[in-house]
Amino acid sequence: MTMYRAARRYSIVVATLAAPLLLGSAAQAAGSTADGRVRISTAYELPGDRVYPEGIAADPSTGDLYIGSYEGGAVFKATPGQRVAKEFLPARGDGRSQALGLEVDRARRLWVVDRLTGVAVYDIPSQRLLARFTVTGQGARLVNDMAITPDGTAYITDSRRTVVYRVTPAELAKASEQGGETPLTPAFDLTTVVEPHGPDTITLNGIVAEPSGRYLLTVDMTGGDLYRIGLPSGTIDKVALHGGDIATGDGMELQNGTLWAAHPIKDANAISRWRIGSDGRTARMTRRITDQALQTPTTLLRKHGRLYVVRSQFDKGGPTGPGIPQLPFTIASVRGI
Repeated sequence: MTMYRAARRYSIVVATLAAPLLLGSAAQAAGSTADGRVRISTAYELPGDRVYPEGIAADPSTGDLYIGSYEGGAVFKATPGQRVAKEFLPARGDGRSQALGLEVDRARRLWVVDRLTGVAVYDIPSQRLLARFTVTGQGARLVNDMAITPDGTAYITDSRRTVVYRVTPAELAKASEQGGETPLTPAFDLTTVVEPHGPDTITLNGIVAEPSGRYLLTVDMTGGDLYRIGLPSGTIDKVALHGGDIATGDGMELQNGTLWAAHPIKDANAISRWRIGSDGRTARMTRRITDQALQTPTTLLRKHGRLYVVRSQFDKGGPTGPGIPQLPFTIASVRGI
C-alpha cells in the first residue's frame, strides 16, 4: 500500500515495511520479463502529487473502482469511461491517516482499512460513515488487507500481530446503530502456524475468500507461504506450493480457481499467477511476469478479463526508497496473464 514522506514516515514505516518489500528470493529475481503476450497500459490517473496508492476495490453494481491512498488516507473513485479518478473521501477524514485494503460489499458499503487504527465502513451512495472497528491494546499493529465472504462477514489481516480479525453482519449492524468505535476481535491466530521470523517482521498481508465461502487464503509475505483457513471451522493449513513461493506477496485476487498475487519487489516488480487445487490445499505457479512498468504493484483486481494493478511507486520518494515519483500516479491495465 502507499507510503509517505516526512519524519514520521521514515521512523515508523520504513522500519516495518521497507525490508520485507525489498527482499526477494533468487528465483523471484530471475522471473521472466513480460513478453509480447502481456500488455501493460494505463487505465486511470489519480489526482495529487503525493498519493502513493495502495488498495483497490470494485463496486459490482456500477463498475466503479475505489483506490486508497497510503498518504493521508484519501479514497478516489475511478468511473469507467473517465480517464482521471475523482476524490471520493478526503484525506484524513474521519481520523483516517492511510487507506490500505478496500472492499465493497453487496449492500454497496465501502470498507476502508487504516494500518494503525482498524477499519471504517461507509455507505457509498451517501458517503456517510456507518461504523468504525478499532484495534485495542498498546502492542504493535499493522492492519492491512481484507476479504468479504458471501455471507457478508469481513476478515482483516494484521501483519504485525499475525492474526485475522472478523466482523460479522450482525456486529456491523450493531456498531452502526450504536455509533462510536467497536473493538476488532481476532478470529484466527496464526502466530504458532506461520514460520518464525525476526521481531517487527511483516507476516500476513493479502487475503482472499473462496467464492462459495469455504475458506480463506492469506499470504505470509516474508516467508513466502500461503495459508488456508477453513470456514467456519477455523482449521489452518499451509498450502502446498509447487513451482515457486509467494515471497513478498501483497494483494491477491481469486477467481475460478486462479489466484493472482502482486509482488512489490524493488527492481523486479512482479505479478504471479497460481492454479489453486479444488480443496484449496495446493497451488501451482502457472505464470510469473516482471516489468518495471508495474511500478511497485501493491495489489490488483480482475475485471472483464484484465487485471487492474495499483502502481504504488513506494520506491520513488515513498516509504521504501528515495527519489521522485512519476506523475500522475496511475492504475495499470494488464492483459495476458
